[in-house]
Amino acid sequence: MEKQIQKFQNEVSFVSITIATLIITFLFLQTPKTCIPPSALQKPHLRFPNSTCDSTPRHYLPLSKKNARLWSSKSWMTQVSSFTQFFTQLYQNGLLKNHSKALCVSAGAGHDVMALSKMGLKNVIGVELIESLPLVSRANPHNLPFFDGAFDVAFTGHLMAALYPLRNAEEMERTVRNGGVCVVVVDECGEEEVKEIVRLFRRSQLLSFSDVTLNGRRVTRIIMRKKSF
Repeated sequence: MEKQIQKFQNEVSFVSITIATLIITFLFLQTPKTCIPPSALQKPHLRFPNSTCDSTPRHYLPLSKKNARLWSSKSWMTQVSSFTQFFTQLYQNGLLKNHSKALCVSAGAGHDVMALSKMGLKNVIGVELIESLPLVSRANPHNLPFFDGAFDVAFTGHLMAALYPLRNAEEMERTVRNGGVCVVVVDECGEEEVKEIVRLFRRSQLLSFSDVTLNGRRVTRIIMRKKSF
């Protein structure tokens, strides 16, 4: 009796394995159904769809055309114009000249870089964690890839948003020559807050600070000169 039960169990196991094998083989050989009709023409120059139901062609513009479209937008031109007005005082005070070497730290998409370039600066570099070529290159604001004293002016509008503001300030100071200037923009604040920010720049002294409008918001512009030792 036990032998018959064992034999029956073996037969059931064999049948189960056989059925499972046939099902797996069938599924493996089955062509997946998609939303793309079989009669559709193949277009190897198009990007492969994101999903089986996504057959809409996508047209990708080259970088030069993307930039041309972006830079001609009203929003872009408005922000560049605002930065131009912002930097004009530095020109008027003799802190910026056409031959000045300028560094824009945490430059975003590069509105400040373009503004300075259009004002006549020949040597302007913008850096950000995410590049936005050709205006902004990729670099860590806490570890700038430049020699000491490489620039006449360093600017940032995002110092207080940095992960380590002190480290960011030290790197800006390091890359500016003795006698050069560091320009910082922060949310509109009072004299005590300005002093706290200036303390981050241990090798610089305060030249001036003023409340101005930049891109439609009130901010405080702080200008510091790096001391000569």
